[in-house]
Amino acid sequence: MWPILVHPRERAAGAVPRGPCGSRRVVLSLLLVATLSLPSAAARAETLLGMSTALSGPAMDLGQNMLHGVQAGLARANEAGGVNGRRLRLIALDDGYEPSRTAPNMRRLIEKKGVVAVIGNVGTPTAIAAMPIAVQRKTLLFAPFTGAGILRRRPPERYVINYRASYAEETAAMVDTLIDRGRLRPEEIAFFTQRDGYGDAGFAGGIAALKRHGLADENRIHHVRYERNTDAVENALAELLLVEPSPRAVIMVGAYQPCAKFIRLTEESGLDALFLNVSFVGSAPLALALGRTHARVVTTQVVPYPGDTDLPLVRDFHADMERIDPNGTDSFGALEGYIATRILLAALERIGGVPSREVLINALEGLGEFDLGLGTPLRLGPTEHQACHRVWPTVLRDGRFVPIDWATVARLVGRRR
Repeated sequence: MWPILVHPRERAAGAVPRGPCGSRRVVLSLLLVATLSLPSAAARAETLLGMSTALSGPAMDLGQNMLHGVQAGLARANEAGGVNGRRLRLIALDDGYEPSRTAPNMRRLIEKKGVVAVIGNVGTPTAIAAMPIAVQRKTLLFAPFTGAGILRRRPPERYVINYRASYAEETAAMVDTLIDRGRLRPEEIAFFTQRDGYGDAGFAGGIAALKRHGLADENRIHHVRYERNTDAVENALAELLLVEPSPRAVIMVGAYQPCAKFIRLTEESGLDALFLNVSFVGSAPLALALGRTHARVVTTQVVPYPGDTDLPLVRDFHADMERIDPNGTDSFGALEGYIATRILLAALERIGGVPSREVLINALEGLGEFDLGLGTPLRLGPTEHQACHRVWPTVLRDGRFVPIDWATVARLVGRRR
């Protein structure tokens, strides 16, 4: 048996069920190799990975989903005997989505535990704390769950490699649809964001897209905010209700609890707008927090729909999630963690000997253009440190987010309750 620490978790609305039971076990600390029961030589034949993520606090669903997806990918490799005879072990530490806890976690993982890479960290403010430590210690920060521009420099930072599309790409897709297809003027689009690096990154991307559509003065765009790790959104709502004319679309860059509260209060106030969330909000917990609503709510995704089993990688995802928890559910966040892990495994398979930190980065950069069965080609190289640039739209229907096309998103702009 692999020793694991688990705790109960309620089924999140909007996730794709895989078993008859609605509960899901979420592993807080994963030991994929029972090192105490193995001979010392075999115990040394492992590749050690780290993660600092939100396993508690308001963003815990995001961290737990990401962790679960990474676990499924690592379990797949270990079930087959590891990669090149080396099994994989993950040390996951809780930072509660607080940067002050991320920094010591990163130092512990890199300096004391000696991980070859850190994978799947969750959040922009925490990434801002993690990145300089990874760079200083020359250790790969791989596929963090954030679309912040600070992790996407040109030329790219050697020790940061991303999987997902950026927040700028997500908000640009929203803005392009709202203006080109929905025929909105830039001034009819408002922003509701978290007051930190995450909210700033999403807002900056949205403003850049609006300027490409002719916005001359960003002060004409209404922007309301709330404090991280709170749901104190009343002041933001009051500010937005004073806007004349009322916005017809609100782009949201926040966590699921405050976003859900803001949408509910806005609906109760009579403001009729289309709400568009970036992927980090967490579709399943957002749907659960919203409950029954008539609001029009769209969320962009950086992975395909987890129920699209026509895609080979999604079929693998279901099978591997089933292996680690037959009664669990499959979410967008878990699929993102799984895809990131499969990319990392593809790079590890290219390494003949012991995968050092530098050799692993070289192997990732050497992947070039590749296809994991995701329905879209991926690419990594010395000048390309973001594997995917695609954005998938989804809409809230009957308590869950389901895939739609951009033309349908545009039609939602003109629909009134």
